[in-house]
Amino acid sequence: MLKKSIFALLIILIGSLLVSGIAVAAEGEVVTVKMSYNGPANIETNAVHEFAVNFKEFIEMGTNGRILINLFPDSQLGDEEQRMEQTMSDTSMINVASNAGMVSVYQEIYAATLPFMFKSFKAAHIFFDESDYWVKTKKEFREKTGVALLEAIEEGGFLAFTNNKKEIRSPADFKGLKFRGMDPGQVALYKSFGASGIPIPWTELYMAIQTGVVDGQMNPPTYIISGNLYEVQDYMTMANIQYSCQWLTVNAEWLESLSASDRHVIEQAAHAANIRNRISVEARVNERVKFIEDTGVKVYYPNDAEMNQFQEIGQPGYTEWVKEKIDQKYVDLALESSQKANSEATVNE
Repeated sequence: MLKKSIFALLIILIGSLLVSGIAVAAEGEVVTVKMSYNGPANIETNAVHEFAVNFKEFIEMGTNGRILINLFPDSQLGDEEQRMEQTMSDTSMINVASNAGMVSVYQEIYAATLPFMFKSFKAAHIFFDESDYWVKTKKEFREKTGVALLEAIEEGGFLAFTNNKKEIRSPADFKGLKFRGMDPGQVALYKSFGASGIPIPWTELYMAIQTGVVDGQMNPPTYIISGNLYEVQDYMTMANIQYSCQWLTVNAEWLESLSASDRHVIEQAAHAANIRNRISVEARVNERVKFIEDTGVKVYYPNDAEMNQFQEIGQPGYTEWVKEKIDQKYVDLALESSQKANSEATVNE
């Protein structure tokens, strides 16, 4: 039933874009906009590129070709901070930012990265579509930066723990292990479980595991495959650690300069492309997990009691680190909003 409703919404959104394209004749100057993001121009391995391709198609269809999108994958326009600065100053710039880009101008987004917040994809969708936290974040982000935050783009599902020492079924199993920490927040999470976290760049992770610098890491299955980490990891725990997403940002001055009809097209195109991404990403999670399992990696799904242990120990540890960055009220609002989202998702199952 849920999948049917998601498909129905996607059809409605695309239909709205088609109507917009028919209703507004192609007239006036054609506008070309740059769109930047991380990762290769490969739909199979980069969900953000898949989003960009669909977003471009929907906008150009909805505006009857009056707004054209030029795609710049692989961070061609600069690193995360540079691209965010460009989005703030360039009135023809759209940028998909990871957390690194967002926190360079708005650290309050850290509250959306608290571990073990969501029990399902549906709960995460509710949180990032309509929650009180999301409404407040979009408003404040725009006021502070002059950039509109439109969507949290699903890019890989939920993060999982992997390692090459032992099966992890509870926080106690982390004791004595060494994990790669993508950022200080991940290091704080590992520390709360009794493990050590070592900052290591993604490009050096495979070798670090292979040579024993670290025993494990956490990423969604898509990155475990793209980085060939299954070759050097023996165990994977599907613990729904964090919802993997990136952030669609648009220069607000440019957006406000458009007609109401064109602004509607861009907002609808963003949401339609994200719904399509959600369908695509989530449909392939089991396929990707099976691929990893077929290589010899032992996959474990924690039960409810074990998940509660992960949350009760790991979330406070990570939250203490986040509270050094942002006001407690953002953490409280994110947790309250995620609890409501989890409840609503359960009711609608």
